[in-house]
Amino acid sequence: MFAGSHVQLEGLADGIIELRFDAKGAKANILSQAALTELRTAVAELKQSVGLKGLILASAKDSFILGADITEFLPIFDGPADVITGYLNQAHDILRDIEELPVPTVTVINGEALGGGCEIALSTDYRIMAEGSKIGLPETKLGIIPGFGGSIRLPRLIGVENALEWIATGQNNRTDKALEVGAVDSVVSPDKLRAAAVHLIDQCNTGKLDWQAQRARKTGPLKLGKTEAMMAFETAQAVIFQKAGPHYPAPMAVVDLIKKSAAMERDDALQMEAEYFVQLAKSDVCRCLIGLFLNSQMLKKQARAAAKQALPVELAAVLGAGIMGGGIAYQSALKGVPAVMKDITPQALQLGISEASKQLNKRVERKRLSNERALQIMGSISPTLNMTELAGANLVVEAVVEKADVKAAVLAEAEQIVAENAVLTSNTSTISIDRLAGNLQRPQQFCGMHFFNPVPVMPLVEVIRGSKTSDQTIATVVAYAAAMGKTPIVVNDCPGFFVNRVLFPYLYAFNLLLGDGADFRQVDKVMERFGWPMGPAYLQDVVGIDTCCHGMAVMTEGFPDRMASEGESAPGLLFKAKRLGQKTGLGFYRYETDKKGKPKKLNDDSVDAVLAALHPDGVQKLERKDIVARMMIPMCLEVMRCIEEGIIASANEADMALIMGVGFPPFRGGAVRYMESMGLDKFCQLADSYAHLGPLYQPTDKLRDMAANGQSFFS
Repeated sequence: MFAGSHVQLEGLADGIIELRFDAKGAKANILSQAALTELRTAVAELKQSVGLKGLILASAKDSFILGADITEFLPIFDGPADVITGYLNQAHDILRDIEELPVPTVTVINGEALGGGCEIALSTDYRIMAEGSKIGLPETKLGIIPGFGGSIRLPRLIGVENALEWIATGQNNRTDKALEVGAVDSVVSPDKLRAAAVHLIDQCNTGKLDWQAQRARKTGPLKLGKTEAMMAFETAQAVIFQKAGPHYPAPMAVVDLIKKSAAMERDDALQMEAEYFVQLAKSDVCRCLIGLFLNSQMLKKQARAAAKQALPVELAAVLGAGIMGGGIAYQSALKGVPAVMKDITPQALQLGISEASKQLNKRVERKRLSNERALQIMGSISPTLNMTELAGANLVVEAVVEKADVKAAVLAEAEQIVAENAVLTSNTSTISIDRLAGNLQRPQQFCGMHFFNPVPVMPLVEVIRGSKTSDQTIATVVAYAAAMGKTPIVVNDCPGFFVNRVLFPYLYAFNLLLGDGADFRQVDKVMERFGWPMGPAYLQDVVGIDTCCHGMAVMTEGFPDRMASEGESAPGLLFKAKRLGQKTGLGFYRYETDKKGKPKKLNDDSVDAVLAALHPDGVQKLERKDIVARMMIPMCLEVMRCIEEGIIASANEADMALIMGVGFPPFRGGAVRYMESMGLDKFCQLADSYAHLGPLYQPTDKLRDMAANGQSFFS
């Protein structure tokens, strides 16, 4: 009947037609503009079809539809509002035509039906899911709302509270949840999807099911009493705002849209949905979040390419137990690569085993693992005091104390035991990879593999290339990190590598502020309102004041022209006072253990006497904009230097590393996106207004040239 590159129509028995999504040459179905155009043509054919008795929407791929083509979003969103509205209206017209076909319609969902795929499924009268499949509307994670009618149809189908939970959180929902709330009508095994759909249509045509009443639910106003509506929306607003916060407008926009469109018929409500969508699509938050999604896709593609060149890793070894080593061994074992964990004392080994056990127990408690599976994973971690147990390891992660001589000695000993083609890595956060490679016989098989603490939570792994590291070594470590469920980003060797190199200028800026009389408490509050998960004082307490002092010493040695500080620093004063942060209960703040066993941050006025040497004239309240500018400029400029020097390959990777490694506010898109959102010319002007503070505030010549020529880091 119709055979396109994305959509085909095939006649089945008894007047039933299957509209099948099958993008030629692609692994998955995506709703590109080309696919929508073909869908429009196919639906037009259906409207003219004689003897049509039912329609089944299906997929020939492993999943139904994974959503709209996000690579097309930014060019569309850059256009005028009427272009975006036209894009939405095209989809609305197609789905409205499906919804108004004079026969019962069914979508059969295999794999995943996400975003626009879910919205297409909502346009049919019924939905049948295959066991193990998922459905959801993740658009708010991109700073927008469902724009193909999902914001309107879903609440009419499953109720306001359920719909707000689905849309505002952007969660993917498994079959049991979808069936429970009524988003789908039945769940069957994958091999019975088509038969179940045919049977359902037969029931409709014989009058056993009222498919027209089913359809009417989605085309009329929401059936919600005034009091019920008031309670539902007020509760939702409070809960969603608490979770989303002030920086992510899309979840709250969904609440407002559904509330205002509740009394509307479908078509008026769809028009209102389009108006809300356009407002969000033109926002900086949307641009930043879409940019992050595209960056993450790029990194996944790089990891897949690396896997083709990588050596297989069937057994990993972790040198050094403790919290970090235990976390690395746990993550490796969890993702299917057994790990040998070696240390020099039984006590240290026990600490690593306890950490792995704690993480597995959390998963069991949250019902993400069975007890049996947790025991299997724990059994694949082999603690040992004997270095010879490393002999069969394909890849070694050294995670001992952060001292160059100790690390170098441990790595050299391990190299003598493992196979000649085994890869060695160091989990160092500051020590030069070339320095550690100096004592190795096979430096080409060595690189950095910098995990962030806590390992099970933090997604980033910095893979640090030394001057002699081979491409195959990098590919092997990138592939292993990806197999562990992490996002690897390759950087070149320098003091602090990338993440710590750009973080410490931020911390130096903090010290300069305190030296000028700022109250660290005010600085923390301002930067948390800016979007950081914790302010710079709190961050240093969590990292450890001693660790920060060590890092500052490394950075001062590496970049004395701009990171050497005169006189006392706040971390230095706290270190002398033995206030090392959370680990000792005292740092900038005081810490007590709460009922859940987690450290609780409390103010402690006794710290003021310790820090008094920084501001003998007392503290003063500064303007919020000055605090933000003084904190952010040095970090952004150091990112620029790293890109120029080739420490990191691209602005995309730089932004992703900061978001995943140190919690840079995602809605701001990363340091480079932050500069570009402001305008590179305006950013340079802002930096120049603080030039008196020193070299950390001096834009590079390259950045000035880009600003003058209107260039961008992002195409």
